[in-house]
Amino acid sequence: MTMVCAVCGKRGARVRRATRTCGNGKTFLLIEGVPVVRCSRCGESYLTAQTLREIERIKQDRRRLARRRVVPVARFGGMA
Repeated sequence: MTMVCAVCGKRGARVRRATRTCGNGKTFLLIEGVPVVRCSRCGESYLTAQTLREIERIKQDRRRLARRRVVPVARFGGMA
């Protein structure tokens, strides 16, 4: 289902699911399945106010909602 893009005002935006990260070090949190609106017309991607509120709620209640997992990490070593 396409929607009207909040940036360009044209029809062509769709909701896609993505993984977002918040914080770093001990405060690092990875949130899976975040709905991101992506417009095929203007190329913009954005989060709705409702999604941003839910991300804040997850961050505030991270101890109860988050599950610990081991994640492999690589450092980009290509260009300077």
